[in-house]
Amino acid sequence: MRWWVRSRALALGLSGWARNLDDGRVEVVAEGPKSACEALLDTLRDGGNSRRIEVGPPGRIESVVERWSDARGLADPDGPRFVER
Repeated sequence: MRWWVRSRALALGLSGWARNLDDGRVEVVAEGPKSACEALLDTLRDGGNSRRIEVGPPGRIESVVERWSDARGLADPDGPRFVER
């Protein structure tokens, strides 16, 4: 799932990371324009079922919990950087 989230985030120009949690969930931290963050949330909520996405996620997305906070400075001056942890 992390690689799928990473590819969606990079396509939207976001920086940040995705990592597996011990309980099987995936935690995502994304930073960039609010509209791009909202687009990533929309993509996660619809489970990649949108017709605009060619490849759906490698698993099932059961729920999305969002939490907004101030930027952490993850943006890279050389362009978006999104990593799998």
